Amino acid sequence: MKKIAVLTSGGDSPGMNAAVRAVTRTACHFGYEVIGVEKGFNGLISADFRRLGKTDVSGIIQRGGTILRSARSEEFRTPEGRVKAAKNLKSEKVGALVVIGGDGSFRGATILAEEHGIEVVGIPGTIDNDLIGSDETIGYDTALNTAMDAIDNIRDTADAHERLFLVEVMGRHSGFIALETGIATGAELIILPEALKKTEEIKSSLRNTMQGKKRSTLVVIAEGEETGGAVRISSELEEDFGKYEMKVCILGHIQRGGSPTARDRVLSSRLGYEAVKAIYSGKTKVMVGIVNNEVKITPIENTFGKIKQINFDLLEMYKILR
Repeated sequence: MKKIAVLTSGGDSPGMNAAVRAVTRTACHFGYEVIGVEKGFNGLISADFRRLGKTDVSGIIQRGGTILRSARSEEFRTPEGRVKAAKNLKSEKVGALVVIGGDGSFRGATILAEEHGIEVVGIPGTIDNDLIGSDETIGYDTALNTAMDAIDNIRDTADAHERLFLVEVMGRHSGFIALETGIATGAELIILPEALKKTEEIKSSLRNTMQGKKRSTLVVIAEGEETGGAVRISSELEEDFGKYEMKVCILGHIQRGGSPTARDRVLSSRLGYEAVKAIYSGKTKVMVGIVNNEVKITPIENTFGKIKQINFDLLEMYKILR
């Protein structure tokens, strides 16, 4: 094997560029040529490739987003699309593919490996932090800090006007961001998919909080169907809490952007380095992660359909501290 390809897929997360940099420089150290794939799996199908050397990845470690760009590919879901992708990789004499992304990206890469014999290594890149096999995923720490800063600012205006604010953060089926930002910002109530509350429980909690004569009340809500999101919850509260000035704030995609934190830069660098080492050692269809500050290699298929659990000890602590 003389060439390694690297791509970013799915939702972007801060630190992806740092991972691309680490993959490129580590691969060069081990004597590989590196091919950057533009626009995720779409780039495999269209052969949208470019050579990456050490200087090509200079000055990107601090940048959010991804210099390789990302996209979701419907064509790659088809056998015909994957045939094109494999043909293009083999024409370039690429022996291994590093995929930086989440669950969907790993599933696609695994199918490509099984059908066409391409060696694949995954790097967990998602702000949701929901992939098992790594204590944290690339972008999670930055998303936490971005959400925390935004909520701190919201608290200022909530205090000034004695308002009830419902703040929705990202996370889909996982409450990691909501739980930790809620704790970090002193939220009066946190609503998670892992610990759902009935409407009457939410109302009761808010009444108790407001009777304590706090200047403002902040509720942090994880997005998604399980919780219903901030808009639905606000409509359910309107009848009982209409006399309060209730505001809904959906933080949305600002959590994906911005310069990665030091923690994310180090994590991304470490995972990129370990991904190339895994290839060099002959490992394939695996994900590299960090557990208890040690490298963990997990078969990719073992991550499918398994959502990492939040720390319920933190949830119990929050109930006492709020």
